[in-house]
Amino acid sequence: MNVLVTGGAGYVGSHAVRALLDAGHGVVVLDTLERGHARACRGARLVTGSAADPELVAATLRTERIACVMHFAAYTEVAESMAHPERYYANNTAATALLVRACVDAGVHAFVQSSTCAVYGAPDRLPVREQAARRPLSVYGHTKLQCEEILEGVSRATDLRHVSLRYFNAAGAHPDGDLGEDHDPETHLVPVVLQAAAGKRADVAVYGTDCPTPDGTCVRDFVHVCDLARAHLAAMEYLSAGGASAAFNLGTGAGHSVREVVDTARRVTGRPILVREAPPRPGDPPALYADPARARQALGWRPQHSDLATIVSTAWAWHKAHPQGYED
Repeated sequence: MNVLVTGGAGYVGSHAVRALLDAGHGVVVLDTLERGHARACRGARLVTGSAADPELVAATLRTERIACVMHFAAYTEVAESMAHPERYYANNTAATALLVRACVDAGVHAFVQSSTCAVYGAPDRLPVREQAARRPLSVYGHTKLQCEEILEGVSRATDLRHVSLRYFNAAGAHPDGDLGEDHDPETHLVPVVLQAAAGKRADVAVYGTDCPTPDGTCVRDFVHVCDLARAHLAAMEYLSAGGASAAFNLGTGAGHSVREVVDTARRVTGRPILVREAPPRPGDPPALYADPARARQALGWRPQHSDLATIVSTAWAWHKAHPQGYED
């Protein structure tokens, strides 16, 4: 199958590209490279450009005979979304609407959307099921909810079927050691903790220490990026087999606190990691972890590498091998 991967030079997208290539699919990556890395999607054809460029997208879908689109291209930082909401509505929501329209016009019938647990906000019950109310607390989460709603409406009106994958906290690196997480600036917890272990930052800010959680720090459901990549392939196969449009949680069903992540990193790296307390960030719920039963039943997906020690160990191996990120 020929697959267009938007944002395929980014963190999760590049791991999906690798999984697609390993499975024998034809892969075309569409990425602006504003926040992605060309080195991360080697082996795929790279088209440099935006998913919001209708002419470029239409030409790519047609000439490459694309059968499925996997859409990762988006801004993903909660704090940035709260400070610059207009960027997120333009780059996430509006661009997705243009991309989906191009897919419909080109006769593409399968669309896999990279969504997020941020669409739930602060849920009433844990673990979170797909039927939970979608009440995002951040602009980022709201734009992802809007993307889901666009797909839901278009799927009702056309032949386009979609899967929205609401994954929880992506983390870890490819076990081969050549794909990892490289953002500038880095804001995600695991790489931030490992930067502190490597001496690249003085400490780790712990945002909120009086949350209603066992140790007072935020609790999240960490999922290995390779497990997420496999889920995207499973979603594509589900749609190819005639599966109906749906949304699935991708998580382990258990949460780990910020303090647990720091303690695990200390054990894995053997290095001291200093922490400092900071005020809670706007848009951050105190606890969020998934009920992944629906993905297990419909997609046959189970996380295989998502224990916290494996996540931190693979990420640490990549950081040690690439101290300057993809610039090495």
